[in-house]
Amino acid sequence: MARGSILKRCRICRREGRTGYASCDHKEAEYVIVYREGYKQRSETIGSNKKEAERRLNEINTQLANNSFVTPKKIFFKDFVTKWLETYAKPNIKISTYDSYVNTINYHILPSIGHYEISQISTEKIQDVIARVKQNRSPKTANNVLVLVKTIFKYAYRWDYISRNPAEKVDRIKSTHKEMDFLPPENVRVLLKHAQEPYKILFMSAIFTGMRLGELLALQWPDIDWVRGVIYVRRSIYWTTKNRDENNQLWRFITPKTRSSYRTVLLTPKLKESLENHKVTAPTSPHELIFCGEEGQPLDPDNIRNRQFLPTLKRAGLKKIRFHDLRHTFVSILIDQGQNIKFISNQVGHASIQTTIDRYGHLLPLETYADAARQLDMLLEESPSTESNDKK
Repeated sequence: MARGSILKRCRICRREGRTGYASCDHKEAEYVIVYREGYKQRSETIGSNKKEAERRLNEINTQLANNSFVTPKKIFFKDFVTKWLETYAKPNIKISTYDSYVNTINYHILPSIGHYEISQISTEKIQDVIARVKQNRSPKTANNVLVLVKTIFKYAYRWDYISRNPAEKVDRIKSTHKEMDFLPPENVRVLLKHAQEPYKILFMSAIFTGMRLGELLALQWPDIDWVRGVIYVRRSIYWTTKNRDENNQLWRFITPKTRSSYRTVLLTPKLKESLENHKVTAPTSPHELIFCGEEGQPLDPDNIRNRQFLPTLKRAGLKKIRFHDLRHTFVSILIDQGQNIKFISNQVGHASIQTTIDRYGHLLPLETYADAARQLDMLLEESPSTESNDKK
């Protein structure tokens, strides 16, 4: 039998003036385990699952008996997150990822559990955070929040701020597969017909190369090899509303999304000709940018989407899609043309062919599968030599 006590504590009862440990039916009531480490009494909040509280108390007593128990350090979750961001995240991840973490933490995580001591946060509290996100956002967003929470608690466990990881047992939210949007070839022509320069060449470049918007806006003229007819994808651009760089700028060049995003993209003859014409009329940029403002400054991707791309779709009478769907349009066209899947994967910078197949396999023509089926049937057909041997 485990040494220690399991108590049921209810904050609602305490607010109503009753003892917080009295028997009640409130769903918010939580089990608390109380135990001794030497001469010190300690406690942990587990959640509303009594069996989990019993399991945890047994685990603690086993660790105490084996001298392997780690005493949790007292710190509020919000203070630990600040420490984690400064000592781990900021030095090791891209500024775009760091900003994304900070926004997610401030909007989705800290309002719910930031005021708790980190050792008091139970699996159920984390589950409640994710459920709250799911109510207002997509399952994908909720899962992204969960991944970040799991990462934070993983480091809290490594750094001995907690003796167990309460986020470990929180499951991802199941989400239905959403088909990606793309423009069929006839709508590509309609879009470009209604696009206005100098943004028409930007839209054309997105459709004919499959490059991401950040990669396109970071393109410099030396990135084009006019002789070989290729574009070298070497960087992306990132805009922030908070963290200015050393030159007091809100934008900066960053590395592409992944290692495989460094790639060589083929130029079609028409796109090459259009870029050559664009070079004659484009503003001079101190950063040698291909796509820039009138004074040569980088373009804001949000302005491109909201002030140029969406109005162009409206003028063209086309359905509303994301700018990123032009990348999907590029892939869908190549698949429709019967291009090799390895070539397509290299052009869009996927880490493997499997990634391309997982995302775009549903676009492969049915004839591809029909040929595979026919080839399988051929295994059952006997060759003439086999038939003659059977007769003998």
